[in-house]
Amino acid sequence: MKAYNIKRAALCVALGTCLATLAPSAFAQDGAVVGRLTSDAGQVPAGATVTVRNPATGFVRSVQADSKGSYRIPLLPVGTYDMEVNLPGGAASRVGQVTVSLGSATTVNVPLGAVSTLGTVEVRAPQVVSMVDVKSTESATNITREELSRLPVDRDITAVALLAPGAVKGKGSLGGQGISFGGSSVAENTVYINGLNVTDFYNRVGFSSVPFAFYQEFQVKTGGYSVEFGRSTGGVINAVTRSGSNDFKAGAELVFEPRAWQSQARDRYDGEGSRYISARRDDYSRSALNVFASGALVQDKLFFFGMYEARDYRPTSTNDAGTFLSQGKADEPFWGGKLDWQITDNQMLSLFGFSDKNKTLTDVYRYDYDSGDILGERSNQIVNTVGGKNWSGTYSWQVNNDLTMKLMYGENKRNRVQSSLMDENCNRVFDNRTAAQGVPPNLQGDRSCTSSSQLEAALDTRKAARADFEWSLGNHLLRFGLDREENTSDYERAYPGPGGLRYDIYYRNPGSPLNGGTVPASGLVARTRRYEVAGSFETINSAYYLEDNWQVTPNFLLNIGARVESFDNKGGDGDSYIKIDNMIAPRLGFSWDVRGDGTTKVFGNLGRYYLPVANVINIKQAGGFLDERTWYEFLGYTGAANNIPNLGGQIGPVDNSQGDGSVPDLRAEVNRDMDPVYQDEAILGFQHMLSESWSVAASVTYRRLHNAIDDMNITATGQCGAIDGVWIMGNPGRTNTVWGDTNCDGRNDGWIDIDTSKEGWALYDDDGNYVGQRGWVKPKRDYKALELQVDRAWDGKWGFNASYTLAYGRGNAEGPVNSDTDFADAGRTENFDNPWVNYRGYGYLANDRRHQFKFRGSYALTENLSVAATLGVQSGSPITRFGAGNPFDDTDFHSYYVCVSNCQSTVPSERVFVHSPRGGDGRTPWTYDLDVSVSYKVPIPTDLRLKLAVYNVLNQQRVVTVDQDYEPQDSIGTPNTMYGYGTGFQSPRYAQLTVTWNY
Repeated sequence: MKAYNIKRAALCVALGTCLATLAPSAFAQDGAVVGRLTSDAGQVPAGATVTVRNPATGFVRSVQADSKGSYRIPLLPVGTYDMEVNLPGGAASRVGQVTVSLGSATTVNVPLGAVSTLGTVEVRAPQVVSMVDVKSTESATNITREELSRLPVDRDITAVALLAPGAVKGKGSLGGQGISFGGSSVAENTVYINGLNVTDFYNRVGFSSVPFAFYQEFQVKTGGYSVEFGRSTGGVINAVTRSGSNDFKAGAELVFEPRAWQSQARDRYDGEGSRYISARRDDYSRSALNVFASGALVQDKLFFFGMYEARDYRPTSTNDAGTFLSQGKADEPFWGGKLDWQITDNQMLSLFGFSDKNKTLTDVYRYDYDSGDILGERSNQIVNTVGGKNWSGTYSWQVNNDLTMKLMYGENKRNRVQSSLMDENCNRVFDNRTAAQGVPPNLQGDRSCTSSSQLEAALDTRKAARADFEWSLGNHLLRFGLDREENTSDYERAYPGPGGLRYDIYYRNPGSPLNGGTVPASGLVARTRRYEVAGSFETINSAYYLEDNWQVTPNFLLNIGARVESFDNKGGDGDSYIKIDNMIAPRLGFSWDVRGDGTTKVFGNLGRYYLPVANVINIKQAGGFLDERTWYEFLGYTGAANNIPNLGGQIGPVDNSQGDGSVPDLRAEVNRDMDPVYQDEAILGFQHMLSESWSVAASVTYRRLHNAIDDMNITATGQCGAIDGVWIMGNPGRTNTVWGDTNCDGRNDGWIDIDTSKEGWALYDDDGNYVGQRGWVKPKRDYKALELQVDRAWDGKWGFNASYTLAYGRGNAEGPVNSDTDFADAGRTENFDNPWVNYRGYGYLANDRRHQFKFRGSYALTENLSVAATLGVQSGSPITRFGAGNPFDDTDFHSYYVCVSNCQSTVPSERVFVHSPRGGDGRTPWTYDLDVSVSYKVPIPTDLRLKLAVYNVLNQQRVVTVDQDYEPQDSIGTPNTMYGYGTGFQSPRYAQLTVTWNY
């Protein structure tokens, strides 16, 4: 084809794509078949043609082997293909069937015999279909729908991802469905469905999803992923959904989880025998019925798949005190579908859409936990709406034997709306006093007449577009492309009740300092807090990449690439707030096909990965954000129905240092020369096929996270010494440039540099005199792991996989969120609020699990009856005794120091502290999660299958997280009586019945 015609065709495709508003899909959504044609004499037949044909869809694609007999067939949709080889002038000979998996290359090396007088190719030995992807330098686990149908794996994408070696379940209280990959926090992962990024960009702790029966295959990338993937320093979950074929198919699936099949959760008691968590009456019922249909609208050309799922989820729970009972109901349906148009053998168009919008209505009643009686009429109703409509479209074109392209556009929407009937009249009231302070249990904890923690209305909309290309040039396969995402958050948030106030009640030592004032003689104080923000906030993330897969020798592949990224977070005024350009992420990998037959490979890679700034930062730091805190003497409760505290005199000034409701001069509150958060990674691995069924693998991984973007309270500068505190978003431990006071006249008039490695925090002596300043420690996080794995492929009779991971995750900062203190605002943790929060805080991090064993297997007892099991065994997480003060100043916040004497002294230097190292109080116990299932195919003409799965068969409900605040904030020398008690536990045993009918 002439160059002009190629350009004209590309332009037509691009215009057609724009007119049709199609959606993007990453190349890794598809697979490829690669391999070599060889003869006994070592001579390669010239002009041999390799053809693959999908019998289900009629899809056909052919390529011509090069002069060395090598071939590559890219952009193949996931599925099973018949493969043929044809010599010039001869008839085609069938090689056999090959399976193309998600994001992988299937290696098929074909040994050829002599050419007969008829000119046909004789396949003299079975082809080698390798279980080892010798064209990949990344660490990934592929799991198909068929494999999951045999295993007891809960029906969500998180449960699937946790099958991958080294993946750790994150802390549930952080929200979302978090997973820690390679020592990362739960806010560092990316999730794709059919190539569309569906990751929550507000806080990065969740994602959109579809019903389990809608998926076809999953790929979990735990490291070393190529340059087409970015915006992640954790892992990547890549999934594709089911598609239609020439055969009309229909079916239904019922999933049933009744309350009666659940073990009772355990109440939890403190050392005095008092119940501090009421869980015995927490349970749920869940059921879902989906129906689907698929087939061809035009034979061999146009296919459809559609699904509708009716859902019913009814949770019941009590608050920790057992004084409220909540009964919820969520029954919004799901719908989704996919269209695939094979325009020609070389062109395809796919359209995909779904709605995961769901609404939960929760009725709240006052409750007598001991008797199980509901007290009176409904006291409140809470409405939660989540999810939204999503769609994408993908156009792919194999321009010629060497050049392919793919274009995509899509939109991902997530609603978050919460309200209740009592929002207008009821404030949040929480009594933080303890039994040790003479407060009976019925007065402790939540005293609100509403269970709404906040009023929130939010809609997050992602508009994503990308273009990807592959160009084969001899021994080089060039891959290049670009992508762009516009992420917009329309957001409103406030506390419920009159004035939008939250009340917190505390006991403090009489006469001790508090908020610039003094605690009254009663020791009883209350803090009110207004917390409001509203506006529309946009972030634009863009990138382009180039990669060369260089086949240096027939057995050695070198992968050289770079990804260049840009992040542009905008404030409530629409101007750039944090803008970071030209972040270069180099990647270098290799794969050595040791034997040359695709059965053994040694691989490795080096790479850099950047993490974008979550939209929550734009909203809470660059909008009209109000965070107003005021302290008062507490005079008791008024006795009114809404339980509002009776307040005495105000203690100290109103503190609105973190937001006064206006959009500030952001130059003074954000580092002008912000450095990004990035991670460097190195992996070296080995894979080997022991036989056609068995394979083994081993790898070592090293990751190091560099830098952090977080908020810091700057109370001093090198130019002026002590200043009024200002909160900035910046890079702790590095030089930050902000608009400030250059001549110390109290006015901001120019740019100043603050080297936060040695300055930025004012120090005072016991008399309150300024004596100097100090800086912050640099953020650190590193991860080292050894992974061993053995796999026995399913052969119709049995299959098995086992892995062991030995890992060490250390640092002084977990990442954008903090599991230790349940801080889920990504990028606004308390880790760097002042220098003492993190001082001497290096140690084992919250997601560190030293040992981790994972087993999964299935066995067919008969043609129709099979059993399966999964077992996860892991060591516990580290426990830290966090204090509230430090031996260097009078800060009362959060630290790795515990006061042991003279703690109530008003003279800071008289207080005596001891260092409390991270992880110094041991670990939570080992956990064992055993799940089993039995499946039965009913021997009738149609396909009817029953599967009963039991999860946590041992009904272990061990502690997985504990209260680590030995001295809560503002409580130096006043130990928390609940320190060390469990706050999170393994879920109780439950059973699930799945009935699947396919026609």
